[in-house]
Amino acid sequence: MSTTSDARRQQIEAKRAKLAELRRGPSTPRRSGPAEVDDFVNSILRDSRGPSAGFDSGDLTPSSSLPGTPLLGHATLPHSLSIGNGSGRASRQSDIGSGISGTTFAGTSNAATDSVIYREMEPRFLPDLIDIEQELFELPKKERVTYNKEVQTMATETETSTPEEDDTHRRTLTEAELETLQAARDKELEEESVQLDKEIEEEIRDIPPEELAGILSAPELLEFVDSTTKMFYRALNGYDYTRDYRVGAETGSDESEGRVKRVCEFFDERYGKNRSITDVDWSSQYPELTVASYNKNPAALNEPDGIVAVWNLHLLEKPEFVFHSQSDVLSVTFSPFHSNLVFGGTYSGQILLWDNRSKHLPVLKTPLSASGHTHPVYAMQMVGTQNAHNLITTSTDGTVCSWLVDMLAQPQETLELIHAGHNKTGEVAITTLDFPDNEATTFWVGTEEGNVYQANRYDRAGAKAGLNQYDVYKGHSGPIMGTHFHPTSGSVDFSDLFLTSSVDWTVKLWRAKSLAKPSTTPHAISPLYSFDEADDPVYDVKWHPAHPALFGTVDGSGKFDLWNLNQDTEVPIVSTSVGSGRALNKLQWDKKDGRRAALGGSDGKLYVYDIGDMAIPRESEWTDLQKTISGIVGGGQTNGIVDGEAMKIIPGR
Repeated sequence: MSTTSDARRQQIEAKRAKLAELRRGPSTPRRSGPAEVDDFVNSILRDSRGPSAGFDSGDLTPSSSLPGTPLLGHATLPHSLSIGNGSGRASRQSDIGSGISGTTFAGTSNAATDSVIYREMEPRFLPDLIDIEQELFELPKKERVTYNKEVQTMATETETSTPEEDDTHRRTLTEAELETLQAARDKELEEESVQLDKEIEEEIRDIPPEELAGILSAPELLEFVDSTTKMFYRALNGYDYTRDYRVGAETGSDESEGRVKRVCEFFDERYGKNRSITDVDWSSQYPELTVASYNKNPAALNEPDGIVAVWNLHLLEKPEFVFHSQSDVLSVTFSPFHSNLVFGGTYSGQILLWDNRSKHLPVLKTPLSASGHTHPVYAMQMVGTQNAHNLITTSTDGTVCSWLVDMLAQPQETLELIHAGHNKTGEVAITTLDFPDNEATTFWVGTEEGNVYQANRYDRAGAKAGLNQYDVYKGHSGPIMGTHFHPTSGSVDFSDLFLTSSVDWTVKLWRAKSLAKPSTTPHAISPLYSFDEADDPVYDVKWHPAHPALFGTVDGSGKFDLWNLNQDTEVPIVSTSVGSGRALNKLQWDKKDGRRAALGGSDGKLYVYDIGDMAIPRESEWTDLQKTISGIVGGGQTNGIVDGEAMKIIPGR
């Protein structure tokens, strides 16, 4: 503050010096009167006269050069050319000066002509000039005031101060007033400085522990840290870290070459510890996104029972999104028509809908009432088109429900699948569900008893809504864990073929009975072929979406097997041991080109494998598969009634 005080004192001293200078006022110059001006002009003219100039001391009139005038030694100038006295001004002074200096007048005696003036030029005399400083004053004109009868009052105008008036005002300020003003300014500066110090103290004050805990637990801060962490990890993996999966869909590409190889392994200690993966699915809009559902962690009582994690192939360290459930999530699927929505079926029977634009909790869920499911929901599938689609769900009590995705308060349709041939109860405990491609009415279900049934959502020609009581697909001796129909792609239609896997260590190939010829009497349908290579329960099976003869299986020993019916029907073409050898529960091919397979393990890890060029079919694959199926059917048995135990097609197997 000493520097500031010195500066203020210097400013006060400067103002005092200026005030003293203003009080002294400007120096008054010497003024010259009219008489002095006349004397000065006469002295100049007097010095400029010569001996033969033709002027005397009393008369400045030169000799006349007018015609008819006699040449005289002295002549008289006209009055108009005379120099006036007392006014200090000469008429045509420049002409007089030029005629006087250096000119001699002479006469001639020629009487016949006018007088002629002979001039003899002499050197011109230059007078010495000096500068004169004069101060002129103009008196203001007196204002003429006129009065009018109509004018009753005079308007007063506020005059703005001129610089001269400001000067005068400043001169009238005393030294005491200047000091008072300066003291007031110093006081204002001091108060402002104190106020700024207080504000700075408030800004840098220590935050109490309670308030700090509240700030660190704020949802906005947590969301910011989560989003920036994802961007950081994506950038480390060389991926577009700015992509936001909460906005519109966008396609991408991630190709890999070669045989079967592991792409990545997803696991988070926080979410996957002591949990098993119960289902997996790929996003239709974003090929790099896959979703996995998890069951309960018995050791964590304060954590949610069910977890759904969305994983990104370019974000390996943590899930892209995490959703919570109050019950174990047994089935999960992306909405093929809305990239933001994820559906899940729970152990309690509730159907949950999560939106990745919201938080962890579901945005919609079904009630726990008799109108919906009250038993575990192991299977669900979205059917229909973009403008008209339904979510079909099944539970182990034999109930099939159809839901509108934006209204989960109650199902749009409800079916009770009951079979009269069951001894103790008529209910069919459904474990798997699948619709053939381009079919939204008829579907097939796998059950805990090992049989496969065909059912209809609505009444149709020759068949009623509900379970088909006559056609029973018998072949497995244990609960069916996976069912999948052949995709309709290529030149030959194999959409009537489907595969099933079971805990009886087998995978079976079936041909669905034609809907145009419904059965009228009970009979069993046997499988076309049985694949018995596995040494553990086979928990899932899936046809490849692009290659007609290729399908994959996962089993309880942690093996991922690839089968190609055009190459070998007895053993898989590739068998891969995944992870630590624990059971693999689910398999799902990516929906883009089928190069990658997502495998869900009972150790809580999600594995992604790339099968490389094996996913690319040759043009002849469809006709080759047709020949293979014909050989299987012709070499063993045709699709029909099986008497007794299901027979295997190829002897010796």
